[in-house]
Amino acid sequence: MVPIIGSVVAFVVALLVGGLAIYVSACLVLDVEDYSHAVVTALFGAIAWALTAWIPLFGSLIALVAWVWVINWRYPGGWVNAAIIGAVAWFAAFAILFVLNSLFGLGVNAFGVPGA
Repeated sequence: MVPIIGSVVAFVVALLVGGLAIYVSACLVLDVEDYSHAVVTALFGAIAWALTAWIPLFGSLIALVAWVWVINWRYPGGWVNAAIIGAVAWFAAFAILFVLNSLFGLGVNAFGVPGA
C-alpha cells in the first residue's frame, strides 16, 4: 500500500510541476492566467504523448505534434502560439525542476512536459 501512495504523490507533484510550466508559458505568451486549466492541459498532453510515443521510427515526432495539438486545442491563438507555449513550457519546466531538485533535493519530474 505504501508504494502506491508514494507513486500517487510523485504523479501529483510531477503533474503540478508540468502544469506550472504550462501556466507560466501561457501567461507569458497569451496573458492567460488559469493554473487549473494548465494542469488539465498537462494531463491531456501527457496522455497524448503516452498514446503516440511508442510508435516505431517517428513516434517521438508524432508525440510532439500530438502534445502541441493538445496545447492548440486548450488555448487560443493557433498552432504557432501553441508551439511557442510548448517551447517556453519546456524551458520553464527545466528551470522549475532545477530549482526544486538542486535547492531542495526533491528529485521530481514534470509530467505533461515532454523531456522535462
